[in-house]
Amino acid sequence: MQDIFGTFDLADLRVVVLEGDDKPPAIAIICDSMGQIDLGWIEKTNVLMHTLRGSVAPVEWRARAYKALCDTLSIALPVFGYGEMIEELAQYYWDGDTDDERARRNMVEGYGYDSDDLILPSHVAAKRPDFMLAENAGPLKNMPKPLRARLKRLHTAHDALKAFGHEANAWYFDFHETCEYAPDYEECATLPPMTLVPNDQFGAELDEVGWRGMETRFLDIAGMCPLTNASAISHWFASLHLGAELLAAAQDLILIDPTGERA
Repeated sequence: MQDIFGTFDLADLRVVVLEGDDKPPAIAIICDSMGQIDLGWIEKTNVLMHTLRGSVAPVEWRARAYKALCDTLSIALPVFGYGEMIEELAQYYWDGDTDDERARRNMVEGYGYDSDDLILPSHVAAKRPDFMLAENAGPLKNMPKPLRARLKRLHTAHDALKAFGHEANAWYFDFHETCEYAPDYEECATLPPMTLVPNDQFGAELDEVGWRGMETRFLDIAGMCPLTNASAISHWFASLHLGAELLAAAQDLILIDPTGERA
């Protein structure tokens, strides 16, 4: 198992065996990592790179790479993005609304906030750096060959794991079934422990949505597979390798220096 997980260090994962009453044993993958995934060259700013005497990759490259990570990683890792963060904030501040006018009305009329002291969805959205905006992602054909190859590897790995399906998949879990094996998950936070939302821009928001997980437990499970028969074990290992390739590909994308210069 260590040989498989040792191909990447994007997340600290471990495997545990679960026993359920009148149920077959199950294998779960638990993520012990917490916080923002280091995005490497993708989130480096001009100011930082000037200080380090390096070069900043064009925003078209960085936005494309960031979008690729957002589109692929959650199939294996317990990780949340900007959309999930906004949904959580909407529950706390705006009664589920993400429209500014309705959010304003909910805060003023529902919670008694002063109209000059409001946090609105547009205020949060305005904090997004350029690489987080999907419309800034350039076409794949315009990427340098090494970057293009890594993007293709990541998407190929994602497609392979997605095509595997849910049955005997090491990286899939049903929440209610998981709770039957591990009831303590019923009281955990709804958010995963890892995020692709950059802490430099959204530290306050991440603290706000993460407080329950810090007090109880994040939804830190990456997958849970009941071993209903002998063939499930071989299928589980096959999917485990597919997920490991996905995470290795994501790590390779983050570690590349697409400008060809050392930071």
